[in-house]
Amino acid sequence: MNILVYLGHPAQFHFYKAVIHKLQQQGHRIIVLIKTKDILEKLLIEENFKYINIQKKNRKNTPVSIFVASLLRTYNVIKYAKRSKVDILLGTDSSVAQAAFLLGKKSITTLEDDYEVIKKLADLTYPFTNIILVPKVCSVGKWQQKKIGYEGYMKLSYLHPNQFRALDNIKTKYVKEKKYILIRLASLTAHHDFRIKGLNRVLIKRIIETATKYGYRTVISSEKELDEEFMEYKLDIDIVNIHHVMFFSSMLIGDSQSMAVEAAMLGVPSIRFSDFAGKISVLEELEHKYQLTYGIKTEQQDKFYEKVNELLMMENLREEFQARRQKMLADKIDVAAFFTWFIENYPESAKIMKETPDYQYKFK
Repeated sequence: MNILVYLGHPAQFHFYKAVIHKLQQQGHRIIVLIKTKDILEKLLIEENFKYINIQKKNRKNTPVSIFVASLLRTYNVIKYAKRSKVDILLGTDSSVAQAAFLLGKKSITTLEDDYEVIKKLADLTYPFTNIILVPKVCSVGKWQQKKIGYEGYMKLSYLHPNQFRALDNIKTKYVKEKKYILIRLASLTAHHDFRIKGLNRVLIKRIIETATKYGYRTVISSEKELDEEFMEYKLDIDIVNIHHVMFFSSMLIGDSQSMAVEAAMLGVPSIRFSDFAGKISVLEELEHKYQLTYGIKTEQQDKFYEKVNELLMMENLREEFQARRQKMLADKIDVAAFFTWFIENYPESAKIMKETPDYQYKFK
């Protein structure tokens, strides 16, 4: 098959990386389209993936710029899909579903955000796609008939033990200590981050003081510019190695929902200080079913400090959370293997999953 994959964010590269390799090994031709976003192009080059950048300049964050950029992406997806005679289109962006619809081609939308969180994007995407392939816990609003829910998370596609092994020699390039916590600060500029608050400098200072009291070093990874007073804690890292540093850390504290899910996949306890707490189904399951992460709203500062202290005081913290991780993994599938099968065998695979959802447990 000729398969078009659109990647609009580094997280989507990580998700599709193993799937693309597996599909190529099966003899399929993969056409990768991207837009310029953070380190996305760097990741593709390092992985030796061929790609076409259809949006080389970052757009302005205005309604007009967003609308025009979306139209141009759809146009370019149509152009390259026709040129490459694709059989199926994959991705998260509305341009993929719209282009496939206009071309009369099959499309699969892959997400793990609830409809209520990404309503604007979903309303531009779900009417046009054939299948919405999401974790079982995710809400897709009124588009339930298009949903194929699987027992897993998108981040298990690249952080499942079958796909990822953390290496201590990579970690020690950046952090020598055995006891350290990782603070992650998100930029909170995505369309669904509007009016969402996270960690501030006062909170960060108190976290560092608390960690130091219990004998932990603090390192900070940030999407935004750090204040001068925190520069000594900055984690100067090649971002492709962040998961090795995360795996060996004692705890992740931050306002990044994405990294909190990644930490859970690795069995690293995390505390999310964010107004998204309680709103995202994937994180709600990881918190309340598996106790791998904790979400605390920004008006609950006392509760936040209590949880930081509680975890840092816990004996056998790492062993306890690795056991919780194993419980989660026992329930979930190897997402990369499942997705490869689903794409290769679509639309028959969708029929199988509708009629016999337990078929997915062949992929462990």
